[in-house]
Amino acid sequence: MDLNLKAKRVLISGGTRGIGRSCAAAFLAEGAHVAIIGRSEASVAAALGDLPGVIGVAADLRQETEAAAALASVERQFGPIDILVNSAGAAQRSLPEDLSPARWRDAMDAKYFTYIHLIDPVIKAMVARRAGVIVNIIGTGGKRPVASHLPGGAANAALMLATAGLGAAYAASGVRVVGVSPGITNTDRVREAAAVVARGRGSSVEAVMAELAAESPTGRFSEPGEIAAAVVFLASDRAPTLTGTIVTMDGAASAAI
Repeated sequence: MDLNLKAKRVLISGGTRGIGRSCAAAFLAEGAHVAIIGRSEASVAAALGDLPGVIGVAADLRQETEAAAALASVERQFGPIDILVNSAGAAQRSLPEDLSPARWRDAMDAKYFTYIHLIDPVIKAMVARRAGVIVNIIGTGGKRPVASHLPGGAANAALMLATAGLGAAYAASGVRVVGVSPGITNTDRVREAAAVVARGRGSSVEAVMAELAAESPTGRFSEPGEIAAAVVFLASDRAPTLTGTIVTMDGAASAAI
């Protein structure tokens, strides 16, 4: 299926690793012009080595000024953004007894505002052009409370509301906003999260990983490339009425009507 993405200008935050990096490769394969934002120069350089032709910028997206500078840099190099994919940031896992107000705030900065700092300027420019798509990669932690992921889950829930609300607000403006909520996906971040749980239980990371896989009705993790394939389709003009909604990809772990 031709997704008509050739020459589209795609910006992917968190594009240096995991799902974001797989999204960059998938859009590149469709002939799109791709730019990625990563946290450090080193992570951007490492990713660009495997993504020929991709533009890379380093920025701490928790900071509004750095997000604005990164966006301006990308647009100077290849013009206005047609598709924004947000995959940056992850809230630090904490056991409930280790929580503090500061950790709740840090989670919002790490996962919520890393998205909002790009969404706000990009969506306004898209509305002015009456064209564009934003895909937010969120996570099922916003629907299913997990003891070791409460602040991060709260940030995810806020992103779900922002995604649905912005999609509805701009549905008549030629701009779509869609969320993708993966369940457990085979990434470095999942292993890092498993290490926190293992520490709290006094068990091994391998045991926690096996338990997490078993929780899925499919008996396995999702792979980053599987999530990326859905993101590319949702961002294409083959999904013209998909907006203001969240697509859950967790192998029916949170099956609901």
